Amino acid sequence: MKPDFALEDSLTFNAVLPWSHFSSAGGKGSRDAASSKLLQEKLSHYLDIVEVNIAHQISLRSEAFFHAMTSQHELQDYLRKTSQAVKMLRDKISQIDRVMCEGSLRILRQALTRNNCIKIYNKLKLMATVHQTQPTVQLLLSTSEYVGALDLIATTQEVLQQELQGIHSFRHLSSQLCELEKLIDKMIISEFTSYARSDLNRLLEEDSHVVEEERLVSLVFGMLKQRKLDFFEIYSEEMMATAKTIIKQCVVNTVSQIDEIDSEIVAKLTDQIRMMSFSQWFGLLENIFSKFTIFIQRVKATLSVIRNVVLMVLDKNQRVREMEILAAQQSIRRESNVDNDLAYLTHEGLFISDAFSEGELPNAAANTNFQRNASPSSSSEPSGSDIVSDPECTTDSSSSKEHTLPSVTPGGIEIILNEEMKLTDLELGKIANSIQELLYDASDICHDRCSKFLLARAKEGFLEKLNSAEFVSLSRAVEAFVLDTEKICGRRSMSLRGALQSQANKFVNRFHDERKTKLSLLLDNERWKQADVPAEFQDLVDSIKDGKILLPERKSGGTEERKPTDFLTVDGQKYAVIGTVLLLIRIILEYCSCVDDIPSVTTDMLTRLSDLLKYFNSRSCQLVLGAGALQVVGLKTITTKNLALSSRCLQLIVHYIPLIRAHFEARMQPKQYSMLRHFDHITKDYNDHISEISAKLVTIMDGLFEKLLSKYEVKAPVPSTCFRTICKQMGKMHEAIYDLLPEEQTQALFLKINSSYIFHLKRQLCHLNVSNDGGPQHGLVAADIAFYTENVQALKGLKDLDLSLAEIWEQKR
Repeated sequence: MKPDFALEDSLTFNAVLPWSHFSSAGGKGSRDAASSKLLQEKLSHYLDIVEVNIAHQISLRSEAFFHAMTSQHELQDYLRKTSQAVKMLRDKISQIDRVMCEGSLRILRQALTRNNCIKIYNKLKLMATVHQTQPTVQLLLSTSEYVGALDLIATTQEVLQQELQGIHSFRHLSSQLCELEKLIDKMIISEFTSYARSDLNRLLEEDSHVVEEERLVSLVFGMLKQRKLDFFEIYSEEMMATAKTIIKQCVVNTVSQIDEIDSEIVAKLTDQIRMMSFSQWFGLLENIFSKFTIFIQRVKATLSVIRNVVLMVLDKNQRVREMEILAAQQSIRRESNVDNDLAYLTHEGLFISDAFSEGELPNAAANTNFQRNASPSSSSEPSGSDIVSDPECTTDSSSSKEHTLPSVTPGGIEIILNEEMKLTDLELGKIANSIQELLYDASDICHDRCSKFLLARAKEGFLEKLNSAEFVSLSRAVEAFVLDTEKICGRRSMSLRGALQSQANKFVNRFHDERKTKLSLLLDNERWKQADVPAEFQDLVDSIKDGKILLPERKSGGTEERKPTDFLTVDGQKYAVIGTVLLLIRIILEYCSCVDDIPSVTTDMLTRLSDLLKYFNSRSCQLVLGAGALQVVGLKTITTKNLALSSRCLQLIVHYIPLIRAHFEARMQPKQYSMLRHFDHITKDYNDHISEISAKLVTIMDGLFEKLLSKYEVKAPVPSTCFRTICKQMGKMHEAIYDLLPEEQTQALFLKINSSYIFHLKRQLCHLNVSNDGGPQHGLVAADIAFYTENVQALKGLKDLDLSLAEIWEQKR
């Protein structure tokens, strides 16, 4: 059924009563009128039937109907009484509300209103502080407080994003602060460059303390905060520029004191340097070394301050993490101890505990800290301390402690490290290592500049032409500078040593060539006669004590009064020597002394000295054993005395080879010990040469024995002419070598000669068929042998020599 159903509507009525068309017929006659009457009666009949049925139904339920009517009256009475009771209850509640609750709720509303007012006041105060940010930053920048300015900008940006977001008056402030921060970045870099330049270029006569340490610390903190880590490159460039300036200034100052050099005519510094004498140039080099030493010390002091700042930031980062962990643990404990009392619900839908907790503004401490950072503007704000200082408006002090940590730098400056400086430990560690590498670079830069200075003077062979004393002084100065820089930096730079090593190699070549040429000239003019030993050479030998080879200083007086000696005394033994060997010993000591003064050339000197000793051995062999001295010097013959003297000189060199070897070994690395085998080869060659000389002496007598004994005849008179001649030659041999060779060597040599004598005499007696049969011939031979024995044993040192002449007689079978 439609909600707008109504029979009054003709359309609805016609739809319900389809016979309604009978009424519209109008003028169809009486038949239609009769039909309508019939229908009316029919409907009346239906109505009567309905009424009868309703009456019947009411009669059936009359009792329940009358009961319901009665109950309705009772219910109305009950509702009236209930309404009166509710009214009385409401009056009582209203009275209770006026007496007990109205005041308390008014207090709560006033507390909420007060807290809202405080929020508004703090917000306005915060806005006033933010408004003063730019003037405050300018004030901080005027005093080079870059860290404070950057912290203030960062804090302001944070406040703008969190606390003051959407405030129309500050819509451009964030972009302005970003531009200001970029400007500060440029200012910090420019300021650091200016500081580095002024610090490195101040007078090097001053000490190496750090000037304006507070300024440096502030700059470093600012660069670390902004992650401007390229300041190492800036400092490195300034170091290189300063190193060049130091050398240029030293050259200019030195040239200004030398009258021989006109700086107007000779404009180039390199040309001015080349015009200096060695003493002038060496003084300039020492001055450069001293300046660079102070320069590196100054760089180290500056970098130490920077490194300490970095390490302090690293330490604070670790402490912040520890405090965050501790704060988290304390927060967990506080949450576990929270009071769980029931909060009563007010008619405004708030809990009483919630109402009071609204007063604890969560950001009040941060805002207060921000306002404290913006010190110039905060001082001009209204006091209002009686409002803001209430307990409801403050937070736990630990919240602010989590944000900042005070720290004291090495210079005594207190710095606030904000948590925003979020350089990782790895990055800070890399920065600390880079600082150490920068110190190494400073040392390398100084060494490189000194190397170029050294090589500039080395052109045209200037350094190669230095004498030993000058080059040693140069080497010592370079080595002292290298050790000083190594002590300062903790690492050895090699460029200067490499340049010196290159020059040292050339010096060693010239040093060796000069001495080898000198030795060659001495040998070519040596007449192989025993030379007198001047006192200075004896002192030279005496200076070698306890295996230590030292070149004594020449004494100006006193040595001239001492007479030369015939022999050179070494460890209690007397050596007859030629003049060349005396000078060779001095040359050997010069090699050893050069190794002490220039340790870097030890291996080269060892090779050159080995070559020198080999040359002396081979050349002396050519001149004496090879008889080259006959043509070179013009000797008539090579005598046994020449041979013995040559042997003794070789023995003297062999005596010193172990000492020379130990001297070089003490100055070599273990991996270089294989080069010492050269001395073993030289010792073997010298001993072979000595053996050849000894064999040559025996050969001389062997030829004489063969010549004389081959003509020996057993006949009177006794002693025979042959044996007289043999004993005479034996005496001459003894006379020639006895004063030159030690007694034990003389005895050993004569034993070999005696063996040759026995061999040839035995062979001749066999040829003559003479035996020890006691006959006349045996008696004559025995008399000659007795004469030989008597003469040989009469020689000095041969008295107890066992000649074993019984071997002459071959046993008959």
